[in-house]
Amino acid sequence: MRADRLLSLLLLLQTRGRLTAQDLADTLEVSVRTIYRDVEALSATGVPIYADRGPTGGYRLLDGYRTRLTGLTGNEAGSLFLAGLPGAAADLGLGSVLAAAQLKLLAALPSPLREQAGRIQERFHLDAPGWFRDTEGTPHLTAVARAVWEARAIRVRYRRAGRAGEVTRRLEPLGMVLKGGDWYLLARAEGQIRTYRIARLLALELLDDHFARPADFDLAAHWQTRARRFEAGSYRGEATVRLGPRARELLPYVAAPAVNRAVAAAANPPDGAGWLTATIPIESLDHAIGDLLKLGAEVEVLAPPELRDRMAETVEALARRYRE
Repeated sequence: MRADRLLSLLLLLQTRGRLTAQDLADTLEVSVRTIYRDVEALSATGVPIYADRGPTGGYRLLDGYRTRLTGLTGNEAGSLFLAGLPGAAADLGLGSVLAAAQLKLLAALPSPLREQAGRIQERFHLDAPGWFRDTEGTPHLTAVARAVWEARAIRVRYRRAGRAGEVTRRLEPLGMVLKGGDWYLLARAEGQIRTYRIARLLALELLDDHFARPADFDLAAHWQTRARRFEAGSYRGEATVRLGPRARELLPYVAAPAVNRAVAAAANPPDGAGWLTATIPIESLDHAIGDLLKLGAEVEVLAPPELRDRMAETVEALARRYRE
């Protein structure tokens, strides 16, 4: 809307000082001709905008002029909680809202604090997804976010994890969590609060019926409890392994936190060649084989015997494949 754009133009000049018409057009994603018209409109309302001519010129406000039109809308205030995650805000459809909220906040700050905020943006950036992976496609993310904001029920078709088939359910969305680059939905279904990976939503219908959120529901506390329970329940066995120096360097990048903690807690010191013996948690034999093969010849399984045998069979099969 033009009113929003005029306010944004005014706040840009207030926070950044002199800006060219091209700078303003690029920031507001409009044409230079539109900027000319907007500047004329602001001047007509009494806003003291001046144009400095020449190659270093541009538009600026009269020294000392400050607008008080910096009130945040409800959506803008909420989006500030995602200020450290601009990618996540964009995924939720709040990218432009977040930019407007940050601009208003900068305009309201005294000059020294505004300069400090600018330095923070220049020096710190948070990139949530892990290395060597892209975030999952989440075509229904914006619709889920809307349902959470509006406390509206949704009907989804969901692809189950680890099992064949799909399920259709009515959900009452309570909150969303971004973990390791993947989005999760915590929702009430059939009287229980469950967790759904949003990338596995195959279809979504936003329903007209609203619901009352549980008064005692704490999203952060519930997620932490569920995450600890999930991690504890994932590991159903243990394995004793020898790890070479290179394997221990790679471990933080390829192994789960529980495995790294177990290796760090190993009581015995490395031997003369730098190899360390440790007992680590494993989910299953199949999971353990896949995880340990990432370390190549820098790991040796000592126990259990069935895991050692399976590792030997896998390595022999690989060797045959490459000899053929």
